[in-house]
Amino acid sequence: MHDKFILHKKTYELLIWVYPVINRIPKSHRLVLGKKLEEIGLDLLLTIIKANKARGKNRLQLQLQYSEHLDTLRILIRLTKDLKMMSIKQYTLTAKKINELGRMLAGWMKVI
Repeated sequence: MHDKFILHKKTYELLIWVYPVINRIPKSHRLVLGKKLEEIGLDLLLTIIKANKARGKNRLQLQLQYSEHLDTLRILIRLTKDLKMMSIKQYTLTAKKINELGRMLAGWMKVI
């Protein structure tokens, strides 16, 4: 039960880390890639808030939705790195944070 609140906190910390990266994306890509990163990040946070309050089947659906958002964010972050809009160091730290969230989510889903 405690894990779900840590997951919320870690998701929030990830967004705090990613937003400055988004602001450094060139303007020509910020409207598409930057906006999508923001949307997925916020969806991630809002979904975990809802999942923390949900019960039963609804919680599982929200956890799966969170997992899907996490996978999408992972791909978009990799694209940002491959387009050289973020450094390898930033990518490595961001990927570690995303992977940690995935492991925590998997642990939470097993408890239920």
